[in-house]
Amino acid sequence: MKDKVLKAMREAGKPVRPGDIAKVLDVDGKEVSKAIKTLKEEGSVVSPKRCYYEPA
Repeated sequence: MKDKVLKAMREAGKPVRPGDIAKVLDVDGKEVSKAIKTLKEEGSVVSPKRCYYEPA
């Protein structure tokens, strides 16, 4: 799931919300949020503004 989320973020080319990624991947928003949380802890994702995320 983490890889799919990161790939979707890269393809978007701009900061995105977890809900937007969930729609693109056709999965539950909670799964995306969990993956983003893990990616954030690993330093793979940053949040340029509140509730928006992009690859680091």
